[in-house]
Amino acid sequence: MTAEDGNATAQLQAMAARAREAARTLARASRGQRDAALEAAARELRAHAGMILAANEKDLAASGESTAAFRDRLTLDAARIEAMAAGLEAIATLPDPLARTLGEWTRPNGLRIRRIAQPIGVIGMIYESRPNVGADAAGLCLKSGNAVILRGGSESFASAAAIHAAMAAGLRVAGLPEAAVQTAPSPDRAFVGAMLAASGVIDLMIPRGGKGLVERVEREARMPVLAHAEGLCHTYVHAAADPEMARRVVANAKMRRTGICGATETLLIDAAIAGRLLPAIVGDLAALGCRFRADARARAIMPGLPAAEPGDFDTEWLDAVLSIAVVDGVEAAMAHIARHGSFHTDAIITEDRAVAETFLSGVDSAVALWNASTQFCDGGEFGFGAEIGIATGRVHARGPVGLEQLTTYRYLVFGAGQIRP
Repeated sequence: MTAEDGNATAQLQAMAARAREAARTLARASRGQRDAALEAAARELRAHAGMILAANEKDLAASGESTAAFRDRLTLDAARIEAMAAGLEAIATLPDPLARTLGEWTRPNGLRIRRIAQPIGVIGMIYESRPNVGADAAGLCLKSGNAVILRGGSESFASAAAIHAAMAAGLRVAGLPEAAVQTAPSPDRAFVGAMLAASGVIDLMIPRGGKGLVERVEREARMPVLAHAEGLCHTYVHAAADPEMARRVVANAKMRRTGICGATETLLIDAAIAGRLLPAIVGDLAALGCRFRADARARAIMPGLPAAEPGDFDTEWLDAVLSIAVVDGVEAAMAHIARHGSFHTDAIITEDRAVAETFLSGVDSAVALWNASTQFCDGGEFGFGAEIGIATGRVHARGPVGLEQLTTYRYLVFGAGQIRP
């Protein structure tokens, strides 16, 4: 172990001890206290918007040359700060996830058993680029009674620290411990390793970022991980699609924000409609700055399209690039998704209800949509206030992760002197 590793481990252990104490306080705090902290943090974000934007400018300047999609993820502006604040206020208005009785029954011997929601405990969150993720994660953890230790990307360190200062101020106003929301003290990469090794100290690890980050966390973490695979999202335009709807939805699904995990990366278009509709869809996207990788059948319709290379249909572009394939019907579309997708978010555009229901039940995606943009895969759009991430696994949570998914449960048993024979 290097000196840097040892120092990071000591820092993490001290922060986790404070987080554990804070989590105990949060679990007993009233909904009113937790909501007051969220509302105060929203006010602090607005009041210190100038400071946050100045910190973000520092991060952008230090990032050097980078892609437009990367800079979009990293950039904050007045609208995005307002969205962070509004997100915290929206979380405050949601029902208390800890005030839920999940089940209740009485046994033949008279014992009454109740299953109730409770916080997970201490959450570790490692994320890249998008500094607003820290506010969303902190708000959801606070409302659900969990303490959180945040480690943002080194490229967004100054922005994350400024956002964290607003969250800490909100906790102070509400009389809750500031240690309920903590952030890495430096951009030192050794801190990530210390977090991943903190078995028994951090209860759940959530990575939010690119494939490399998620794979490292899943490989090295010594605690349960709630993660998503790549966002290899598809939009399938069926033969019975409304052409104008298809053009509008595909343009949004691909180009609204190209660097998010819910952006469509592959267009599947039915052979029965491709000759008529594909040129219009490509024209719309090209006018918005999109580039293409097309299979042989798509190029037979539009010879000017660049040919797809091996692996293109397995690539999460996170940029203004779209893979295109022509398919023969819904079964072929689902087979393509099963072969190349990541079980994240996939959509069908069609006016045929039976075909839509076949698609919705047949794709094994965390989120499947009918006649809507894949970019709706988002906790805010689902009514969760925000999201701490997207889960594509099959244990505990799938899709946008909000308040309910940040709780577990325990049992209360009420007796009248029963003994077990």
